[in-house]
Amino acid sequence: MTQQSRLTLYPVLPLRDIVVFPHMIVPLFVGREKSVRALEDVMKDDKQILLVAQKNASQDDPTTDDIHGVGTVGTVLQLLKLPDGTVKVLVEGGPRARIVRYADNADFFQAYASVIDETPDESRELEALSRSVISQFEQYVKLNKKIPPEVLVSLNQIEEPSRLVDTVASHLAVKISDKQELLEIESVAERLERVYSLIESEIGVMQVEKKIRSRVKRQMEKTQREYYLNEQLKAIQRELGEGEDGRDEASELEERIRKTRLTKEAREKALTEVKKLRSMSPMSAEATVVRNYLDWMLSLPWKKRTKLKKDLQLAEEVLETDHFGLEKVKERIVEYLAVQQRMKKIRGPILCLVGPPGVGKTSLGKSIARATGRNFIRMSLGGVRDEAEIRGHRRTYIGSMPGKIIQGMKKAKSSNPLYLLDEIDKLGADFRGDPSSALLEVLDPEQNLAFNDHYLEVDYDLSEVMFVTTANTLRIPAPLLDRMEVIRISGYTEDEKVEIARRHLIVKQMEAHGLKEGEWTISDDALRDLIRYHTREAGVRNLERELANLTRKATKEILLKGSKRISVTRRNLDKYAGVRRYRYGEAELEDLVGTTTGLAWTEVGGELLSIETVTMPGKGKVTITGKLGEVMQESVQAALSYVRSRSVEFGIEPPVFEKKDFHVHVPEGATPKDGPSAGIAICTSIVSILTGKAVKASVAMTGEVTLRGRVLPIGGLKEKLLAALRGGIKTVLIPRDNEKDLAEIPDNVKKGLKIIPVATVDEVLKHALTGPLVPIEWDEDRPVDAVSKPTSEEGVGSVVTH
Repeated sequence: MTQQSRLTLYPVLPLRDIVVFPHMIVPLFVGREKSVRALEDVMKDDKQILLVAQKNASQDDPTTDDIHGVGTVGTVLQLLKLPDGTVKVLVEGGPRARIVRYADNADFFQAYASVIDETPDESRELEALSRSVISQFEQYVKLNKKIPPEVLVSLNQIEEPSRLVDTVASHLAVKISDKQELLEIESVAERLERVYSLIESEIGVMQVEKKIRSRVKRQMEKTQREYYLNEQLKAIQRELGEGEDGRDEASELEERIRKTRLTKEAREKALTEVKKLRSMSPMSAEATVVRNYLDWMLSLPWKKRTKLKKDLQLAEEVLETDHFGLEKVKERIVEYLAVQQRMKKIRGPILCLVGPPGVGKTSLGKSIARATGRNFIRMSLGGVRDEAEIRGHRRTYIGSMPGKIIQGMKKAKSSNPLYLLDEIDKLGADFRGDPSSALLEVLDPEQNLAFNDHYLEVDYDLSEVMFVTTANTLRIPAPLLDRMEVIRISGYTEDEKVEIARRHLIVKQMEAHGLKEGEWTISDDALRDLIRYHTREAGVRNLERELANLTRKATKEILLKGSKRISVTRRNLDKYAGVRRYRYGEAELEDLVGTTTGLAWTEVGGELLSIETVTMPGKGKVTITGKLGEVMQESVQAALSYVRSRSVEFGIEPPVFEKKDFHVHVPEGATPKDGPSAGIAICTSIVSILTGKAVKASVAMTGEVTLRGRVLPIGGLKEKLLAALRGGIKTVLIPRDNEKDLAEIPDNVKKGLKIIPVATVDEVLKHALTGPLVPIEWDEDRPVDAVSKPTSEEGVGSVVTH
């Protein structure tokens, strides 16, 4: 039981982070002005001071509402002023006191408080509670090493339950609010129960802490043990004379693995290899293999992207500056960039640039890399015949390495470069495997995000790589071709070649041969003659060689003869370039019977094809020469059968096919030729020789012929028309089904040629022959001897009689 005594005026000292219990001696550091003044007032009259905890410890200037209502009346045992103005004071807690009201004092807090007197109670319940508290506290002291064991000795000597509970409470590491709650409980029995529950909960927490500590300690001991053993191993290796090369190598590799953004699979594999390396002798052959493998693994760009350019205007400018023409390719690149702007992640497209040599396929790859902001890597596939070139060798082989794809990625130093696979149509295959099949995985956007190289043995993501392949023909395995977006690059027109020479080639060759601006010039007419009479190609490689030849001669002349300025014109071109190599103009200079100009597509662009037919007395035998392929030979047979079936309408007597032998020849004889597109030209040539009507030399034609006389569509129209324009042809007959392709033909080609779409052979003959065909009347039922009579008479008339 407690009773409240009369009110007494006390100076109040607000405390932060501490609750002073009765009988507790504690040092305090006082720094706040009000608190210092309160202490000075106490020391004047040797009074007592009321020690009360603040509700919020972080408040520097508390009001009366921020101070708890119950505190301890304390006695100042010792006071010491420190140089920094703070006061160190040693106080001893006395009885509890409850603040009734605060006195008006601006200098410091003063309050009227009544001391809470405690009446002794000797019940058995208190005795039992006291013992329980002491036993629990003993356990708490064992767990909490901060409390000295001497406290237990002094506790056992305390007989008053009230003083016992206050002493125990002062040593507990509980929250301030819990301590304040204990101070405010007036009943001793309740206080003991509350202390007991607090000790119990603290013991529970401390046991968990102890478990965690012991677990951490065990882990640390294991780590220290491993470190100690590793150090011992290194010391042994040094003693054995194995050097200090491998001293920190494993830890360095581990550091590099940690810094590299490897995939989960690759990280696990790399760490396994490092573990293996630790147990090996640094000088062993196997250690070298592991070291090389880790070097490759860590030097690859894992998720290391370069920032891509998204400026469409800039990309267009770059492509325009680097290349003249090639609109379709440029449009496709700008489309890709436009989609990339909208989408955060876009799988790299796989483009296949197909065209004749020298049209700028490889250099276009570099321009695309510049326009998109990607690093550029080129790999030539010409002559590659081993599948391991693409996928790498397994590590079981001595000197094994990753494939060219992974080597290129290392060289690129980024995971999103532009990868140019040059000459993909020149891939070989032999007993070692087919590299084109290995490329199927590389060039498939659905599969290449997990490309597995035999050497690395872990998946590598190629999905962000932009693959560009180049080829001269589409002689590529069908599954590989199916994975690529084919963009055809045709040959250049004469105007385009002039523009390319002016923009790029002349400047390049002048720099390469040390010519300054103004020292050497070439007129447009001379440039056109150089293109017409000294080169015949789809691209500009030979033109560049001819320009290099001219600039070399100019440099020599400047140095030997001291010329200041050399101008190449149409008049003096032959002096520098030499004799004209090609004839520019019509394929034939005059209209000839049985000779037709056809159009052919080759790997280097279009070509004019001369088809000659002659007849001679015989029995209807057909001879075909000129190294023609099977399809072209069949075209000759089909054309002859068609002409024979319509012979009367063409004005040809049917028996002539049995009395004459036919010879169809396509020069040049050494060049292999094949394909059905010369069908109408062969047909026209046969009709011409049989009717005696000449074929116009200014007309060229292309198209497949059927037995019904229909003209079927052909491929490579642009290249063929360019060849016709180059050869000085005026009129070109094309299949009507190819009329839609004229949209892609340059305007200057369409202006320079009269292009006539035809659907039947009758239309072809109408435009190609110099005169109209006159049908004849022929009786199919005429007797054979009547037919053969002139032949026998002719035979008899030719015999010389004696």
